[in-house]
Amino acid sequence: MPTGYQIGEQDGLYYLTLQVVEWVDLFTRPVYKNIVVESLRYCQQHKGLAIFGYVIMSNHVHLLAQSQTSTLSATIRDFKSYTSKQLLALIDTPAESRREWMLRIFSHAAAQNKRNSSYQLWTQENHAVHCFSPNFTSEKLSYLHQNPVRAGMVRNPEDYPYSSATCYAGIPSLLEVDLIDTPWKTYR
Repeated sequence: MPTGYQIGEQDGLYYLTLQVVEWVDLFTRPVYKNIVVESLRYCQQHKGLAIFGYVIMSNHVHLLAQSQTSTLSATIRDFKSYTSKQLLALIDTPAESRREWMLRIFSHAAAQNKRNSSYQLWTQENHAVHCFSPNFTSEKLSYLHQNPVRAGMVRNPEDYPYSSATCYAGIPSLLEVDLIDTPWKTYR
């Protein structure tokens, strides 16, 4: 069911929220977050995805992104499809103690959607909000950088390695992003 938060302008700048179904806390282990990071890097290098901000939380990912090839919907679709396969393969191993519980939830979600055969890891929508002004864009960038702080995971945004806050603070980062002018500053 469409929510109204869809990508209308394929070459526009969007604030995206990619959510794991049922808000499952999948990204509590670095191995899962690293799959997301590597997949985003691939999209940057091979699919023309310009990323201006990101954060990987326990059950969702925020992106501030734009397509340089005018195919943002297709790029996000491919990203979600690929990461779903990679993540599900990793979940379905004896090393994952939450395997049965997570696969049951992902199986139930798939049964609710005709497009899925066995499992659905990501929700269908991308909760895409068009960034219509520099102030709005800066607000969204600050929001995603503050997410780990609000969640009590770190004291300062740049202390969380799975976020573009490191890039904006001039600290070596797991994933480089295209910096934009913003009033956001580090708290150090």
